[in-house]
Amino acid sequence: MKLYDSAISGNCYKVRLMLSLLELEYERITVDLKKKESKTNEIISLNPRGEIPILVDGERIIWDSQAILVYLAKEYGGHNWLPKNPMSMSLIMQWLAVSGQELLYGLARARRMLVLGAPGNFSEAQNWGRSGLELLNNQLEGKNWLAAEHPTIADIACYPYVKLAPEAGLNTLGCKSNILRWLKNIEALDGYVEQGW
Repeated sequence: MKLYDSAISGNCYKVRLMLSLLELEYERITVDLKKKESKTNEIISLNPRGEIPILVDGERIIWDSQAILVYLAKEYGGHNWLPKNPMSMSLIMQWLAVSGQELLYGLARARRMLVLGAPGNFSEAQNWGRSGLELLNNQLEGKNWLAAEHPTIADIACYPYVKLAPEAGLNTLGCKSNILRWLKNIEALDGYVEQGW
């Protein structure tokens, strides 16, 4: 198994975290985003969008962090990470949507502007991020996990950019006790690994 990856990317970190939680071995192939290496012919031959992460598992090529999480959960994770029950699965998909909307367009985008100097509307990104944090904090009232009585890929999908919210200029996690508790729950999981960049 190979993972085309960048240490600075929260989306790549989701996949590394999931691989570690599942105790799967893989070869890590570093792609330098600052040098635009994701736009090389090699990467585009694997993912026509020219983006990482990309997981290669034998003959299978999976791109997009959410798709990779689904693949890993179904192929290697048993039923807990992505249960078969339609209601459970729909709850998880709702939080994957939040991960791909409020957290990506908010926290991740604001972080890219601060860390990588990417262009964009910083205030708008932060507003999206605040909205996502509020959603999560409300959802976690009296709960340990976002979509089930145990961790699922919903938690893994949302975790990185929430954890990195201070790097998006949002130092408001201290007043979100539900989120802080949830972060600690994830960090206590067997196989947890830090972002590491």
